Parts: sequence; C-alpha cells; structure tokens
Amino acid sequence: MPKLYPLHSRPLLALAAALALTASLAACQKQAGEPVIRSTEPVALDTPPPAYPMELGCEDVGGQVVLSVTIGVEGKPTVIRMVRSSKVQQLDDAAVAAVRGWTFRAATRDGKPVPVPIQVPVTFTPPQVRPESCFAYDEEKKNKL
Repeated sequence: MPKLYPLHSRPLLALAAALALTASLAACQKQAGEPVIRSTEPVALDTPPPAYPMELGCEDVGGQVVLSVTIGVEGKPTVIRMVRSSKVQQLDDAAVAAVRGWTFRAATRDGKPVPVPIQVPVTFTPPQVRPESCFAYDEEKKNKL
C-alpha cells in the first residue's frame, strides 16, 4: 500500500524535490562550462577481401594475419605493421596488399580528423568446395613433375 502524506506536508515534499532538481541543474551547468572533447572512431567504407592465392586454396592452406594499421587523416592506411603472421608468406603479403587499398572515414577529435591505429585480423579460410580451377592447377602441377 502506498504511503500517504497529509495534505500540509505535500508542499514541503514539492519544495524538497525542487531544491534537489535545482542542485542537479547547477552541477550540470558547471560541467557544461568545461570543454567537451568529442571523438569518433574510424569507419570502414571500402574494405574488399584480399585475393586468396589460388594454389593455397587448392592445397587447403589457410591462416590468419593480424595487422596494426594506422588510419591517416585522409582515411587511408598510412602505416601497416605485422602483429601476427599466418606463417605463410603469400597469405601475409595478400593481407597487406588488400589492407593497403582500403578506405575509411577518418577518426576525429574535436571535429578534426586524426590518425589512429587499429588492429585488423585478416582470415583466409580455404573453400569448403574445391573450385573448378583447382583441377586445372592439379594437372599443371603434375605436368611439372
């Protein structure tokens, strides 16, 4: 059952609530005078997947590459550094080549574009169904032996 207050105490409750609200608003005004730093993260705009080296896909070779990528003020990768290799040079090279061509909306701080580093995992998963081109690759490989 709700607690009932006598009619004469309701104005006191209203006054207490008004004072609490006024104190809250005063605290907000103090904070409003402080500079507000607004920032945004980079947003991927065009990030096509890397070209999967056909011979590796045909041989069921996959892996993951992790890159540290600095997105510059123009929204392009400016620095690409290997954090973790797939242990397959062709996959590492394909990942770096793909990321080099990606475009982003640059990160901002106080409305101005700023360079920021991000980590990018690039995963190469061999196709579940062997592509037709693999059969020609197999024949070519046999003929070289």
